[in-house]
Amino acid sequence: MAAIPSRWYQKMAVSIVTRLAANACLLILTLIFHHSNANNIVAAASTAEAPNRRFEYKYSFKGPHLSQADGNIPFWVHSGNAIPSADQVRITPSLRSQKGSVWTKTTVNFDNWEAEVTFRVSGRGRMGADGLAIWFTTAQGLDGPVYGAADNWNGIGIFFDSFDNDGKKNNPAVLVVGNNGKLVYDHPNDGTTQSLGTCLRDFRNKPYPVRAKITYYKRTLIVLINNGFTPDKDDYEFCTKVDNMVIPQEGYFGISAATGGLADDHDVLSFLTFRLSEPGQELPPPEAEMPKQDKDKYQEEFENFQQDLDKKKEDYQKEHPDIQGQPIEDMYESVNDREIRQVFEGQNRIHLEIKQLHHQLAVILDEQRRYVSVATDEISKRQGESGGQLGLCSTVRSDSSVRFVFFLLRNSFYESLKQIGASQHQGNAVGMGTYETVQHFNDIKEHLHVVKRNIEHLITRNGNPSEKQVMNCPDPPPMPSCLGTTHFLVFVVIQSVLFFSYIMYKSQQEAAAKKFF
Repeated sequence: MAAIPSRWYQKMAVSIVTRLAANACLLILTLIFHHSNANNIVAAASTAEAPNRRFEYKYSFKGPHLSQADGNIPFWVHSGNAIPSADQVRITPSLRSQKGSVWTKTTVNFDNWEAEVTFRVSGRGRMGADGLAIWFTTAQGLDGPVYGAADNWNGIGIFFDSFDNDGKKNNPAVLVVGNNGKLVYDHPNDGTTQSLGTCLRDFRNKPYPVRAKITYYKRTLIVLINNGFTPDKDDYEFCTKVDNMVIPQEGYFGISAATGGLADDHDVLSFLTFRLSEPGQELPPPEAEMPKQDKDKYQEEFENFQQDLDKKKEDYQKEHPDIQGQPIEDMYESVNDREIRQVFEGQNRIHLEIKQLHHQLAVILDEQRRYVSVATDEISKRQGESGGQLGLCSTVRSDSSVRFVFFLLRNSFYESLKQIGASQHQGNAVGMGTYETVQHFNDIKEHLHVVKRNIEHLITRNGNPSEKQVMNCPDPPPMPSCLGTTHFLVFVVIQSVLFFSYIMYKSQQEAAAKKFF
């Protein structure tokens, strides 16, 4: 086999590089032209001869009070698996073979309009199905095979197709399909053979809701898409434009969705409709466009309501003759009066709680003074009797009395601390958590802790001299009158039983505590 010269390889590489560079330049020029063309179209739609817009509430819905108590949407009707809620309408849940739709109850009677639709399509799978459609048709397609709506429609449909039926990898996509009531939708080819305009946009599982702005003005339909990547509501991109498009003068707005083998949640958050008119043209007031039958009905309802209200006022004045001639406004308090009243009531409650706490503290301090006086009397009496020799009976009685008094005093301090802690917690619960109040409670608790430590120190100090005096006492008489051998043995047995019971209780507590570690 003959060797191919290296010069041929060089020529081949140069030609490939040249071709790639030309293709790259062509792609860049195409993108620049497309972007500039989109910007020009959007700018022309928004600035050049910008039409007047008027919001039409009868053909719109929006949260947070989207549905009524009975589950219906004002001025709209839903069918199939659609589920209205307070903040959105779930056209179809993420279940297989589901269909749902919502439609306006009355027909649109203006030629030029603009619809802003906010929706969210979300699902677990990498691909979704089938899609969502926005309609303007002469009849309500409550149920059917085309994204949950009827086929052979007369009007226009904007389809958000999320499933690739023809296998050409051209989904998710947005299509504009018109019909005069005689065509059958081309499902196998995803409607590409019937579409008047299309663009590739991925609208599934976006961080923010996707928005679509559909404008029909002077026989021109423009579709703008907000892909849902940013929270900016006005960040629209051009999708498609259809010129010289004729649609019915009257029709119904609707939204439908469907699922197949795969499933997505199709949620519509808002549908806002605006009437468009040429600049300088004044639109008639909404009252003038109301049918005479509806106007007479509403007027009759208003008169009946006014008569019932006047009758209730007369009955109330007859039942309360003391307030006749008094203005109705004086019977109700204003917002400022109510706030001032609530502030005064709160301050009164705080004042009452403070008085109650002061009373409780006074009772506690009186009790502490009484115990301290009793302990002081016992200590002074014991010191006065310490000059002579005490027998075993007097020593035991004196020590027992002093220890009992100190024991009561210590228990009283414990109870006082508990009461102060409960009072402080109650004060904080009613709004007394100010710095001065907390500091006052902390000072009282600290003072009681100091007194408790002093009492315990006195108990310890007074216990040791008594033992010395018992050891230095003269020999007791042969048969003491207050303590015998039997009593002493019983006392020792009881003390031993209590000691061993305490040891067992302590060991059980330690074993139970170790279970948590």
